[in-house]
Amino acid sequence: MIGLLGTLDMGARSLSVQQQEMDISGQNLANVNNTSYADEQLVVSESDGLETPIGEEGTGVQSTGITETRNALLDGQIQTEASTTGSLTAQQGSLQNAEAYLDEQISSTSSSATPDSPNGLASDLSNLFDSFESLSTDPSELSLRQTAVQSAQQVASQFNQVSSQLSVVQGDLNTSVTNDVASANQDLNAIATLNQQIVQAQASGGSADQLVDQREKTLENLAGLANYSTTTQANGAVNVSIGSVTMVSGGNVTDSLEAYDPGNGQLQVKAQQAGTPLTLTGGSIAGEITARDGALASLQSGLNTLASQLITQVNSVYSAGYDLNGKTGQDLFTGTDASSIGVNSNVAADPSQFQAAGTAGAPGDNSVALALAQLGGQNVAGLGNQTFSANYAQTVSDLGSAISSVNDQLDTSNAVSQMLTTQRSEASGVSTDTEMTNMIQYQKAYEASAELITTLNQMLQTVVSMKTS
Repeated sequence: MIGLLGTLDMGARSLSVQQQEMDISGQNLANVNNTSYADEQLVVSESDGLETPIGEEGTGVQSTGITETRNALLDGQIQTEASTTGSLTAQQGSLQNAEAYLDEQISSTSSSATPDSPNGLASDLSNLFDSFESLSTDPSELSLRQTAVQSAQQVASQFNQVSSQLSVVQGDLNTSVTNDVASANQDLNAIATLNQQIVQAQASGGSADQLVDQREKTLENLAGLANYSTTTQANGAVNVSIGSVTMVSGGNVTDSLEAYDPGNGQLQVKAQQAGTPLTLTGGSIAGEITARDGALASLQSGLNTLASQLITQVNSVYSAGYDLNGKTGQDLFTGTDASSIGVNSNVAADPSQFQAAGTAGAPGDNSVALALAQLGGQNVAGLGNQTFSANYAQTVSDLGSAISSVNDQLDTSNAVSQMLTTQRSEASGVSTDTEMTNMIQYQKAYEASAELITTLNQMLQTVVSMKTS
């Protein structure tokens, strides 16, 4: 039999195990709001029994390790969805910035609806052709000439401003690509370091649960930056590949990301050591590149085409006209696109040089001014047989459609992410109710074990006193 001393030892082990159970419950409760944390449990078993004449006698309980209820499938799904959400969030932010710079009431439901913001380019284009029409009613009136010149200057200024602001957005996206590449490389280094620590901890028989939690959090953060694939080694390390390139192998970083300029000023991403250009399909880096080279590039191209056609069409009519001094041959607009369009400085300084007449020496001739006004309602071959206003409305609507699509996809992705997080929480997260119930159970067991030790101590005192009396 194990005797009084053996039973006392059994009670002490029981106290220790209940204390460890309480410690782990405290750890679980402390991380109840940590979404990457997996609920931990103490692994306990019976202590080795003692063979006696009447059979094997139990010697109590012992703790053999700590385990966690991690679901690798859900972790992988959450990482994948984090890449989708990261990409869409990056696209949403940049497209909304472009929308704000346009300062138009954007509708994605109709490509024919004309934007109607009083401060946008649509209003300025309308005012330009209205000013030409007003001038045609009295081409000799200097104030009407001045209004036409000012309207042209406003259109040119608005083109310049929007083009400049879109360039800023695109430049900011390049900066974001650089910053996110640096962050992704930090995560790759962190994952390799954690792999080393996890392998070492498990090899020595210790618990690596907290390290695994940290690695999962880092993997999810990396997923928000760039999509990747993983393979798990038998020793617990996780290999990470981006594109077709292995970035982390066990405890080593074998390659890293690099932002580079392919020659057009629009940064792309490649594997630094392998030199392989990478086509990312998820994460904020991919979202930034997609927005910059997709909807924003289309918007900038559309504005440049619109400005170029406005310059060409207006100048083709205007250059044949005559000003109040009988001179001809000047252009009204200068430049070639939205970034460079401007108004002839001579006309801007002296509205009498506005070439509104069709013949020299006929200040009352309104044929050129009228032809300029009529341009506003004509379909232009270079704009897909659309009017200037309709083409601009289409360009703005395309941006609106892109924003609407991203918003819808992001709503769906957020909903999926929330669903997966909830599923993981239910499967491996911390339940406050369960932990509170367990703590009461551990407390009672601890009190009972303490009572056992107290009783055994009294019994030992009795035995000792019997020996000494």
